Amino acid sequence: MEASKKKSPSPIAWALHQAGPHRGQFALSVILAVLGVAFSVAPYFAVVGIVKGLMAGERNLPYYLTQAGLIALLWLGRVLCHAFSTATSHRATFAVLGEIRKRCTEKLTRMPLGAVLAQSSGALKNTLIERIDSIETTLAHIVPEFTANLLIPVIITVYIFTIDWRMGLASLATVPLGMFFYIWMMATSAGFYQATIDNTKALNNTAVEYINGIQVIKVFGKTKSSYERFVKDAHAAAGAFIGWMRASIIPFTFAMVVMPATMVSVLPIGGLLVRGGTLSGQDFVTVIILSVGLITPLITLMSYSDDIRTMGTIFGEVQAILDAPEQERPSTDEAPSGNNLTLNNVRFSYADKEILHGVSMEVPEGSFVALVGPSGSGKSTIARLIASLWDVNSGSITLGGKDIREIPQEAYADRVAFVSQDNYLFNMTVRENIRLGRPGATDAEVEQAARDSGCHEFIMGLERGYDTLVGSSGGHLSGGERQRISIARAMLKAAPIVILDEATAYTDPENEAVIQRSVSKLTAGKTLIVIAHRLSTVTDADRIYVVNNGNIEDSGTHEELLSRHGLYEKMWHAHMEVKDNG
Repeated sequence: MEASKKKSPSPIAWALHQAGPHRGQFALSVILAVLGVAFSVAPYFAVVGIVKGLMAGERNLPYYLTQAGLIALLWLGRVLCHAFSTATSHRATFAVLGEIRKRCTEKLTRMPLGAVLAQSSGALKNTLIERIDSIETTLAHIVPEFTANLLIPVIITVYIFTIDWRMGLASLATVPLGMFFYIWMMATSAGFYQATIDNTKALNNTAVEYINGIQVIKVFGKTKSSYERFVKDAHAAAGAFIGWMRASIIPFTFAMVVMPATMVSVLPIGGLLVRGGTLSGQDFVTVIILSVGLITPLITLMSYSDDIRTMGTIFGEVQAILDAPEQERPSTDEAPSGNNLTLNNVRFSYADKEILHGVSMEVPEGSFVALVGPSGSGKSTIARLIASLWDVNSGSITLGGKDIREIPQEAYADRVAFVSQDNYLFNMTVRENIRLGRPGATDAEVEQAARDSGCHEFIMGLERGYDTLVGSSGGHLSGGERQRISIARAMLKAAPIVILDEATAYTDPENEAVIQRSVSKLTAGKTLIVIAHRLSTVTDADRIYVVNNGNIEDSGTHEELLSRHGLYEKMWHAHMEVKDNG
């Protein structure tokens, strides 16, 4: 066990650390907030002056008019300071939230793909959107306003102690009881609060799953049962919040009522002291007025109890993303010599289950290598490891004799184009989706890539041609059309290594021929690694690796593999039967 563990910072300390270059703005916001609260309390001192004047028999009207004018100016100062403080804190806060969200999304790109896929999209969406948005309350409100409303009561209380220490104690008499109720609330509602977190996550997951699976739900007539599950989770989430509020309402109400009730102790104790002649009437009135001035800041402090409760959870979820292990890559290094790929005794596990068991294979530069095997045998896992989407658990993958983990991520990505069977299209135009392959490409280069990949014709048939929005996940296009745009994107990238993971999985024979011609242009003179379920597309490969149960069971050319009468021959005959029957 470690001798000492790193202590986690408080939520506010964590938030201020994230503020970075914006800390100066937050400091200015706090100063303005303190001035604003001071301006809101200062009129009570002016009222003290007025009362003392009346008690002393002061009949000079200008004196009272001056005090009244001072009160008006102080309240104006309070409004202006509060407005500028809020504007400053919000301006800095939204800049910080944008930076935190950007850091989180960039972090996801540096994490192994498996670590990202292990988290539900609903939970990630909840953290990246709602949770990060919730930090706004802490940075924009709690940091300046909580600080200011905590500081001013301390100053007033100290001033009351300078008048009479007994009245200072009297003004604090309700604080211990109020804190008791506050601690009671925090202790008894802890489990209920955690339930709201868990149920909200479950509801987000169900909502995302329901929306993503709406087609299956409608096709198989599961609308009622699927919707009932969504309703059940929605009721559970609502019930959790109601339970939290129900557990909190009584102690919170008592805390809000008791803690600011300074008059309960100040009036009787002060009255007795005046009656006994140990406290002057003027000082008594001064303490009464100043004690009233304590009420608003104390109520404001108490109103942030729920926000303070949620801060730790919010920051914990965001920090969990920022602290997640990532693929370690150097920022700069010498480029590898050549594009020969070698897998040496590669082992890989996912969720504590080993998927690959010592895979070794050679992919010479400029060669055409195919991976075939039963579904779930590990072919796509090998492709993703070669594409550096995951890291091997043991063994190594080298490019030009250099371990790919020693090559900067961007430098390696520039050398590899990866086209999978479910390539994602963003809800942008066709042109911008293709341009992702090379952001600096001209419109003419984008269109040429589309022509080379055989999709120019169907793109021109769309409503707005290349400027047509493809919809969420490319939903406005067919599977074959999405695949051809993905190939155009890879073609535009012009990487020396091309990985095609079941690239023709969603296509009919007619479109498959178009895609095969496109692939031939894309891979001319390049290293090509193909994962194929249609064996007829890889018969001319330089080397075919047969993957089965996470092992390389056999390898060779098409003819060599057939001659050995092994798994490949069985797969080939099964493929030909399906093709003939089709």
